[in-house]
Amino acid sequence: MTYTPVVLSFSLASALLLSACGTSTPSSISLPSASAQAAADTGQALRSEPVRWKRDKPGCKRECPRIEVDSLAFPQDEKLTALVDHALAMMTGLESNVQPTYLSIAEFEAYYWRTAKPRYAVVLKAELKHQQGPITVLTLSSYQFTGGAHGIPATQYLNWDRGAQRVLGLADVLEPGRGPQFVQALARAHKRWLEDNRDYQDNPTRYAELWPFSPSDNYALAKDGITVKYDAYAIAPYSHGEPELTIPYNELTGILKPAYLPAR
Repeated sequence: MTYTPVVLSFSLASALLLSACGTSTPSSISLPSASAQAAADTGQALRSEPVRWKRDKPGCKRECPRIEVDSLAFPQDEKLTALVDHALAMMTGLESNVQPTYLSIAEFEAYYWRTAKPRYAVVLKAELKHQQGPITVLTLSSYQFTGGAHGIPATQYLNWDRGAQRVLGLADVLEPGRGPQFVQALARAHKRWLEDNRDYQDNPTRYAELWPFSPSDNYALAKDGITVKYDAYAIAPYSHGEPELTIPYNELTGILKPAYLPAR
């Protein structure tokens, strides 16, 4: 089974919608601190605390379906906590034409125990990738095993503006009209990536036919540049995992808005 990127696009779209609305932390999430502030102090690094648990299907004795969560809560930013919980839940869908009926990990868990077959497994993770000023960048990932030779991984970056309390889509950080130039810079990063790709080096023509370059808006404002993550099978065979391309900031002058370029 091939994981379709449409599910991840839906995840980000729903995250953008949720971040635009006034939202509070679901009661199913146990915040580590009862004295959480309503919004982050943008002058300091945002503090995070772990949310970890593993559960087998209740009442199951053998070859039980399992859910594992290794996520984060943000006592200073309840809206981000709720958003991460929601986005991870949305990353569990495997069919591009089926919209999930759940909105949180707790709701997904109830659904999963009703539908999961023996030995099925889901792992949901949230990790802090980078913080700079008011921007917090998270890596959200899922891994689902539904039988077959291997599981299905997926990764979504989340760029969160703590001051504005919203997700930053790619269009938000690019200069107006600079989308084509960004794609060109991404294509150059892909070309550099191919230089160390043994499968490509063995047969460049065949590889380019099977795994052509394609743009992606799954980006992260990282320490050394913009990092773009691809789904398994998107631009490489499964053995390459989820390819990651990086565009150095010095190639993004005039493309990225100055507010998102590192200070010189």
